[in-house]
Amino acid sequence: MQLDQDTGLSLTIAQIVQRLKGSSLHSQLERQARISLHRPEIKLESLKEDIKEFLKTSAPAEHIKEPLSYMRKSQGSWEKRILKSLNSMCTELSIPLARKRPANEQKELLNKWNEMGTDEPDLSLFRPVYAPKDFLEVLMNLRNPNYDNGDQPSFRNHLGLIQVPLKIKDIPELKDYFSELDLNAGQLGIDDSTQVPPGWLKCTFFAVLAEQDSAAAQQYVRQGCPTALRAELWALILNISNQSEDILYYEQLKSNVVQHDLLVDSLIYKDVKLTASNDDYYFVFEDYLYQVLLCFSRDTSVLEHFTYNSATPPKSYIRGKLGMEEYAVFYPPNVNFKIFILSVAPLCFLYHEPSKLYQIFREMYVRFFFRLHSISSHPSGIVSLCLLFETLLQTHLPQLFYHLGEIGAQPLRIAFKWMVRAFSGYLATDQLLLLWDRVLGYNSLEILAVLAAAVFAFRAVNLMEVTSLAAAEAVLADLSTLKVMPLLQIFLFATVT
Repeated sequence: MQLDQDTGLSLTIAQIVQRLKGSSLHSQLERQARISLHRPEIKLESLKEDIKEFLKTSAPAEHIKEPLSYMRKSQGSWEKRILKSLNSMCTELSIPLARKRPANEQKELLNKWNEMGTDEPDLSLFRPVYAPKDFLEVLMNLRNPNYDNGDQPSFRNHLGLIQVPLKIKDIPELKDYFSELDLNAGQLGIDDSTQVPPGWLKCTFFAVLAEQDSAAAQQYVRQGCPTALRAELWALILNISNQSEDILYYEQLKSNVVQHDLLVDSLIYKDVKLTASNDDYYFVFEDYLYQVLLCFSRDTSVLEHFTYNSATPPKSYIRGKLGMEEYAVFYPPNVNFKIFILSVAPLCFLYHEPSKLYQIFREMYVRFFFRLHSISSHPSGIVSLCLLFETLLQTHLPQLFYHLGEIGAQPLRIAFKWMVRAFSGYLATDQLLLLWDRVLGYNSLEILAVLAAAVFAFRAVNLMEVTSLAAAEAVLADLSTLKVMPLLQIFLFATVT
């Protein structure tokens, strides 16, 4: 694998050198290289590693967040669009972004903290800040201004909606990366429903918990988690222990919710009512969802993830102090709370203590979920997932891909909502948790794109007969009966390459 990577890197360097030849820049670089060779601190035997290390340590902060400037620019434009929508709503409704609750409101909220689902405020005037299809349109318009897609043979014939070339895995690389999902490997999610459950796996998990070995737990959940041990194993992998200081921090966040009313509180209420309250699986967790999301919107520790997130935390100003940095305050890190709700809801099946549920969700968010709604070139970012999905489908089911494109039913228009929500709200809960086992185990969201392609492959015969986007959506409307692990295994390991 390392040899393949080195070969690919060498080929890329050779192509760059070839294109530079004859230019004035090439002459300058060559001259500087000759001068540098005579400097005593330059050692040929370690030159390659020295250059790599120099590039890492000298990279500007924005390059650490996102190395591609056009991605950073697009993310910035998207953030401005969100804030404009939010500020317009404030103006239209004459509602401040934040206000201190009067004492009587504070007392009332505290008294009904565990029964917020019984509240029925009039939220008819509040609208979602954006929908997944709005975000997809932005991703479809992404272009690298310094790149001609025809320069790269592997991308020249790409017919999908995503038009930026990023490094993604092909089927052989995916097989190698997800090797523990092989047809011959024991899988919780398949073997536990047969006559011979993989008892050795369950014994191993008990040993891992006894040793409190986070790395071992992460390795083993690649083959799934026993249902009874999942909550403990996930907490171990995420390094969540729920100590007394963690409980105190959660109570402080709760106190902040009680004391201050934010505009986004109304957006949370509305989305919970529209999403979870009408869901057959999640409606019973309505109170938990309010508690977690309201606290999350006040948690300044979440801001730390912006050191490696391509996004920038939204900023607002105290009324009358617009543009004055000393009066700037950070507003919630994201305002499409529908995605958050569907990320929290499945965790409610595992964790019933609010402070621990909160910590697990927050860690899942700063490790994984934020990548699903920010624009970046990261392999687990939503742009890469979209490109991976389209490439897998076009490569391995070209007739289906072409047919759907011809009738105006581009597959990504359907699969995007699955991936941006990590399949929450679409799969049955037991199947979703088996999928998230693998997300945690591999520390990657790439499996979401593989599953999306596998779903299309599974329904390919029916999809070849449809003649419109609406008909294609109808074929794929209900994923609740699908079994995740057989789909993934068949697509990855029974695909002819």
